[in-house]
Amino acid sequence: MKKIIVTGGSGFIGTNLVNYLLKKRLFVINIDKLTYSSNNSNHKKKRKNYKFFKIDINNKDKIKRIINIYKPAAIFNLAAETHVDRSIDSPKNFILSNILGVYNLLEVLRYFRKKGKKIKLIHISTDEVYGDMLNNRSDEECLYRPSSPYSASKASADHLIKSYIRTYKISAVISNCCNNYGPYQFPEKLIPKMISNIFNNRPLPIYAKGQNSREWIHVDDHCEALFRLYLKGKTGENYNIGSKKNLKNIDLIKKILKIFKNKKFKAGNKSKIKFVKDRPGHDFRYALNSNKIRKKLKWKSKTNLYDGLKLTIEWYINNRNFLNSISKKLYNKRLGLKL
Repeated sequence: MKKIIVTGGSGFIGTNLVNYLLKKRLFVINIDKLTYSSNNSNHKKKRKNYKFFKIDINNKDKIKRIINIYKPAAIFNLAAETHVDRSIDSPKNFILSNILGVYNLLEVLRYFRKKGKKIKLIHISTDEVYGDMLNNRSDEECLYRPSSPYSASKASADHLIKSYIRTYKISAVISNCCNNYGPYQFPEKLIPKMISNIFNNRPLPIYAKGQNSREWIHVDDHCEALFRLYLKGKTGENYNIGSKKNLKNIDLIKKILKIFKNKKFKAGNKSKIKFVKDRPGHDFRYALNSNKIRKKLKWKSKTNLYDGLKLTIEWYINNRNFLNSISKKLYNKRLGLKL
């Protein structure tokens, strides 16, 4: 049985990826330092082909020890700080995790490469590194133009990985994905935040007038794409992962409200859209050209946005304890900028 390491495997995408890989009958080692947005109770079920270690990826010695014990074929790196608003409030943690953390992980891979052990790294980046795309779609040849400390930290990590591939001959691929949604997402991101607020009859805050446009993909489709990169992704290459479907934030919220109305969900009848002050440097539109992965790796997104939203809302309705388990003190303390 092949062994795979997933860093950040108790976060949103990480949790879903761990579950996906386990269904593929792989042995999964989850490494996560369990920050505010991670939840180890996501993996309460005992499984023989699963191990968890509470470790920061900046701890090179512990990472080396785990690799020596389990001898993984690949590492999926999802260990990262990801919330743009938090990066504007305090960039330091993003530098430590998204840049320095990746550096230390690369140094570990370099160490094993010297010993003749080649471990494939699948690094999960973001569409935000490309910056605003007002008209066209970003392909893999587009220049990076990050606008926030978050996207700048991810862009830095991408460049660092490229340098280690060329200089030290490590094996790595980079994915740049659009906005994800689905089960287990921390209710600080847009979709679970709206769902949580509807549950509690709170206002639905949207930056500016809600005209910002984002491309959305269900996390299951993303996990399938990442698995393709593990199997067939070419070292040194970037792969955009997207659905080709963009939607303005205001229209997304209206879809969510419509689904709740159709379900005759009584809670949330008082929830109204509330426009709030825009955040600094807010990119207007992200949009990816994902033809490369579609043509070369024969992947495509399968989940229709409306159907995916229905499934996501149903999951949160059936798993209210997931939201309830998040400390009200922590959650209410931080929704939006501190400016």
